[in-house]
Amino acid sequence: MTDSLTEMLDERRHLIDVATWLFGSETAADQIVQETYRRWYALTEAERAAITSPRAWLTRVAGGICLELLAAGAPHPPPVPRTAPRPRRGLVPSVRHDHVAHRFAAACSTGDAPALRAVLSPDVLVVSDGGGKVRAPLDPTHGAEAVTRYLSRLLAGVEAAVEPVNGRTGLVLRQNGRAVAVVSVSVAATDVTAVWIVLNPDKLEGWHRP
Repeated sequence: MTDSLTEMLDERRHLIDVATWLFGSETAADQIVQETYRRWYALTEAERAAITSPRAWLTRVAGGICLELLAAGAPHPPPVPRTAPRPRRGLVPSVRHDHVAHRFAAACSTGDAPALRAVLSPDVLVVSDGGGKVRAPLDPTHGAEAVTRYLSRLLAGVEAAVEPVNGRTGLVLRQNGRAVAVVSVSVAATDVTAVWIVLNPDKLEGWHRP
C-alpha cells in the first residue's frame, strides 16, 4: 500500500534522527539514510513484499550502516552523486494545459476523488522521483482508478498550491511551509495523461516558504 507524503517524511525524519544519534552528524546522517534506501531498492520485489515492517527494517539497516562506519573509523560516508534535474519555476502555460491542470489541482487540493478520476485519461500513469531519499514507488502507476487511489492517499494531510512548474501549471505540496513534493502533468485534449512527482528533498529546497 502506498504511504502518504506525511508518512514518508515521518519515516525519513525518524531514520535521520537514528543516524544522527548513532553517528553524531546530521550531514552524515542524510547520506547514511540515502544508503539505507539504496539497500531497500536493491532488494527484489519479492524480498520487499516479505518485509512486514519496512520502517523497522530500514531502522535496523541505518543503525547497521552507522556501526559499520564507526568500526571502520570513517569520518562520514562517501557522497552520492546527484545528476537529475530539479523542477524549475516556469513562464506562462498554454490555455488548454492551464485549464486541465487547474481541474486536476483543484481535485487534488480538495481530496475530491471522483473529480480527480474525471480529469484523468484511462491510461494515465504516475512516475515518482524519490531520489533514493524517500520510500517512493519504484515502478510507474498505471490506469485512472489506480492513479486516483495512489494520489488520494499520497496527498492526504499536506497543503497543495497551484504554481508554475517547468513552464506549465503544476502543484506544489508543502508541510509547515516546506515543500515536500512538486507535481507536473502532461495533458492531451481534456485529460491528464501523465503525472510527474518530484519527492527528492534535494530538488525541493527552492520551493520552501519562509
